[in-house]
Amino acid sequence: MAQTSEESNGIVETIKTVVYALLIAGIFRTLFFQPFWIPSGSMKDTLLIGDFLFVNKMAYGYSYASCPSIIIPAVGLNIDAKDVCGLLRDDNKRLWAGLPERGDVVVFRHPASGRDYIKRLTGLPGDRVQVKDGVLYINDAPVALEDVAAFEETYAPQGPLRSLPRCENVPAGNGGICQKSRQIETLPNGVAHSILNIGTQSTDNTPAFTVPAGHYFFMGDNRDNSTDSRRRQQAGGVGFVPFENLIGRADRILFSSAGRSMLFFWTWRSDRFFKSVI
Repeated sequence: MAQTSEESNGIVETIKTVVYALLIAGIFRTLFFQPFWIPSGSMKDTLLIGDFLFVNKMAYGYSYASCPSIIIPAVGLNIDAKDVCGLLRDDNKRLWAGLPERGDVVVFRHPASGRDYIKRLTGLPGDRVQVKDGVLYINDAPVALEDVAAFEETYAPQGPLRSLPRCENVPAGNGGICQKSRQIETLPNGVAHSILNIGTQSTDNTPAFTVPAGHYFFMGDNRDNSTDSRRRQQAGGVGFVPFENLIGRADRILFSSAGRSMLFFWTWRSDRFFKSVI
């Protein structure tokens, strides 16, 4: 049976509606807020695997990194921000720029791989940053540390990747209690947040890094389980991050899922709804 003109017009209108909706969503994601899901434990216990949050892209202004990347390996889709906004890259400038503050939890693009990372900003341009025996030094002064109760979690596969947590103790098999030492670290500007320790490793003692102009130094709160600026890019780390690579600031967790999918509402953590990121 041939389609009537009304049916054809209905299909066209449906397609137009979908296209408009995608354009509006793309503009919203590019200019205002970007959804971000936490896949790893590098920021525990500030951020847990399965936390879902929106990143404030207005906080630092806009650069090529503000353009969204669409990476879906299952269907071979790999559209990178530099493919869309590459002409704006490599000038290390931002439109309507706002400077980040020490202690901000920031989503940024890895300078080499282009993948999105989330870490805490610890070093500003011109700072001298070093870690000695697990203690952060900024401009040759150690940050203030206070011992608090250990962080505990269940030793079991976590999130869609089903990764096992690393522990300072030796848990009693699957389902046991996994512990990490916890301290409150206070940065020079007064920002206080918790950090975790698992054991002694190479990143507990680093050379002194002088942060170049227009760049930033980032560290994970789960200090012994984080790939960050303590390792140079040539050594598999992050190195210094250019200003233009910042995507936005993490301000608040919307909800959090302890299960394999954020759609499994019965695994949502009720105590993390709309929780501030500090």
